[in-house]
Amino acid sequence: MTEEQCDYVFKFIIIGNGNCGKTSLLHHYIHGTQIQNVKQTLGVEFSAKIIQVKQKRIKMQLWDTAGQERYRALTKGYYRGALGALIVFDVTNSDSFEALKEWIKHARDFSKPSIQIIIIGNKIDLEKERVISQQSAIQFCQENDVQYIETSATTGHQVNDAFFQITLKVLDLLQQGGIDGEMIKPKFLTSKKVDENEKQQQCNC
Repeated sequence: MTEEQCDYVFKFIIIGNGNCGKTSLLHHYIHGTQIQNVKQTLGVEFSAKIIQVKQKRIKMQLWDTAGQERYRALTKGYYRGALGALIVFDVTNSDSFEALKEWIKHARDFSKPSIQIIIIGNKIDLEKERVISQQSAIQFCQENDVQYIETSATTGHQVNDAFFQITLKVLDLLQQGGIDGEMIKPKFLTSKKVDENEKQQQCNC
């Protein structure tokens, strides 16, 4: 199925501290397998997947942004146009949990206040090493008005559900009138790219 055959194109960003398993989660969602020899993501990696939700064909544009502090300035531009954010923390790492408030603020400040957010507590297969309880994470998410889900990129537990839920949240907001549907239709985005390419070709600089 091509992009033009889809009803909408949703841009999602996957953010959070480094080494929380963002790239592994994305790989498992796209390929259905555990990634081998994970390397620290530098800059931004892009993936896409087409799914059907409520009889609508959605193309998901998935942006995996680097989590290390020295790369955060680099990724600010990639928040623009994002309809949803999956913010990942490692349940065995308290620093990644404590950084969530900052990541939520970044998502809302650099995209739109209406951006839909899901917090993902990853690596729940490492039960003996866990330092952030499920109840603590749920309480934090309730206080910050965001949804919470726990996953394991190793076993695949609830990985698909996390991506489905963020897509569903955006689609619900769209159908409630909170998003201009014309702006995220494939035809609009394609013509916008053509206009940008023409401007670049006309530029003599």
